Amino acid sequence: MAVVDLVMPKLGESIMEATILRWHKKEGDHIDLDETLLEIATDKVDSEVPSSVEGTIESLLFRENDVVPIGAVIARINTNGVLQVQQEAPKQQQPQYQEPTKDETHQDIHVEVPYQPSKAPARIQTTARFYSPLVLNIAANEGIGLAELENIPGTGNEGRVTKKDILQWLETGRQKKEAPEVKPAADAKVAPLSQNKVEIPQVEAEETGSETDYGGNVEVIEMDRMRKMIAKHMVDSRKTSAHVTSFAECDVTNIVLWREKVKKAFEQQEGDKLTFTPLFIEAVVKCIKKHPWLNASVDGDKIIVRKDINIGMATALPSGNLIVPVIKDADFLNLTGLAKKVNHLANAARSNKLRPDDTQGATFTVTNIGSFGSLMGTPIINQPQVAILAIGAVKKRPVVVETKQGDSIAIRHMMFLSLSYDHRVIDGALGSTFLSSIVKELESFDINRTI
Repeated sequence: MAVVDLVMPKLGESIMEATILRWHKKEGDHIDLDETLLEIATDKVDSEVPSSVEGTIESLLFRENDVVPIGAVIARINTNGVLQVQQEAPKQQQPQYQEPTKDETHQDIHVEVPYQPSKAPARIQTTARFYSPLVLNIAANEGIGLAELENIPGTGNEGRVTKKDILQWLETGRQKKEAPEVKPAADAKVAPLSQNKVEIPQVEAEETGSETDYGGNVEVIEMDRMRKMIAKHMVDSRKTSAHVTSFAECDVTNIVLWREKVKKAFEQQEGDKLTFTPLFIEAVVKCIKKHPWLNASVDGDKIIVRKDINIGMATALPSGNLIVPVIKDADFLNLTGLAKKVNHLANAARSNKLRPDDTQGATFTVTNIGSFGSLMGTPIINQPQVAILAIGAVKKRPVVVETKQGDSIAIRHMMFLSLSYDHRVIDGALGSTFLSSIVKELESFDINRTI
């Protein structure tokens, strides 16, 4: 018989580990080729990992909620002598995280799941303990030296420090180390710290009488993992960028009438619906080419102007959370290409089928708050970008229309645009000019345009 090792797939250039949310199969279950084996989560997106072979689950090497490094063997599948692989196994050494389990009665075959995992990170030569690049980056940003890293209890494989461990240390262990010593109550029970598991000493609210009283009839809801990440990203963005928001009103009557005229033919011809979003993104891309500083990021005192135009489109999930899939190289797509990409990413987001790479690399973000009825808003910049455009609801309103025959009042389709930008890089003149450029682009839309 042949046993296939499945490894944690590569989930993007900057992602070094992922959390197992749920196993869809248990040991002894049969699994088909491309059938979902487990759900994983990173700080970017949740994903499903399919099986690259058909067979019987021989062993699951990690539990739910475990944080697993990229390249680690996560499961072994017995293919019963028939190996069905989507692609040829790479000729490289197995990741160092794999436990040696050679058996005389069967052959070990290493097969990657479709994403192709990266090579396991090398060990640091200055210490016997392994630290992933992600953990080292967090330590550098928080001013944690090697000596302090050595004191952080690890819950990972062989007691190594994971992202969760170092963040927990920053929230609890480090604060307790720096805080003045307080003698615990005589009956307070403190759990010991083991090498492979961190147990945070806690005192029950009933013992101290310090349970928070929210008053009245309330329901206390614990934030889920994604909401916690969104909250952190929003607060971090406000702390990082000097936010300024400019507003403009836009007459989109030509766009509304044109879309109404061609949307049925477009769906029949292309097999996709034509929404307003790709029309707005098309205008944004044209204006970014005229004002490239809106497609930048900041690194200390350096301005990094991005040549690739990758548009993030904020998308609401059924859970109420928010995710931002990315249209890569949007300047190379025509309207049909943009429409197909917008629909594909939106559907993938709502059905939890986004791949990690689908949410990385955005250089400018658009959020269509008008789809929920909002007229305007003050969006928070999606770091490390320097600007985000909010598109308000399209409403019919009486407005003054200037013609050669004189001014008149007419019913027009109007909407508000709001641009939040980083005042460290974008001044009011540039921000307003860019916003006015988008308005001009939308208002001059050719109503006789062909699909």
